[in-house]
Amino acid sequence: MRRATYRGAPPPNGSETATARVHTPGMAGCCDPRGCDGVFGNRFARRVASRYRKRGLGGTEQRIVDFLVARDIMGASVLEIGGGVGELHLELLRRGAARATNLELVAAYDAAANELSSEAGVGDRITRRILDIAATPGQVEPADVVVMHRVVCCYPDFERLLGAAADHARRLLVFSHPPRNAASRLVLAAQNTAFRVSGKTFRTFAHPPGQMLAVLGAYGLSPVYAHQGLVWRVAGLERTSA
Repeated sequence: MRRATYRGAPPPNGSETATARVHTPGMAGCCDPRGCDGVFGNRFARRVASRYRKRGLGGTEQRIVDFLVARDIMGASVLEIGGGVGELHLELLRRGAARATNLELVAAYDAAANELSSEAGVGDRITRRILDIAATPGQVEPADVVVMHRVVCCYPDFERLLGAAADHARRLLVFSHPPRNAASRLVLAAQNTAFRVSGKTFRTFAHPPGQMLAVLGAYGLSPVYAHQGLVWRVAGLERTSA
């Protein structure tokens, strides 16, 4: 599983970084990464940023962007949970979104993300925070659009994470996840064994798709898009009118 660094249950204080202000209050003790910092470090972030500069978005990422653009994001606010170096919200800002907030559990992506946003000329429209929305949802403002790409598979309590995410989505929510079948379970088991043997505490999960959609449905979100990829599935949901 690629970049998702969003999981764990930190204490109540979140550290915030706005790319335009480079404001980084004390990071120590602000977030429990639960092994993410041992897998997703600065070197990994630089590789992701370099690949994005050379190749642009991957297929799954492009589907997420296309879904949101088709639903009209002009002037929208975007909340991305575990956005890494920020390639998704950068593309959404280029396509009409007004501003974006990115949440992480570790700071390893910040330098590479700030470089990309500066190159794109949108640094003053992006805020980066170190905060777990599942643990401290009240510290995050709602947004028109919520994005979670390759994140749910790295969070053990998917009900808590998806519930918090859904509660913050005014209009749209889109997320990706691995399929839950024999092949994916075998791959994840092998990955988790390798993590365990190497002394890492990071783990990956294949949560039940039906149960994940049920959690989102309980918050008034209805599925309007689905892509059944071999490795990654994408679900797009829209808030049901009251």
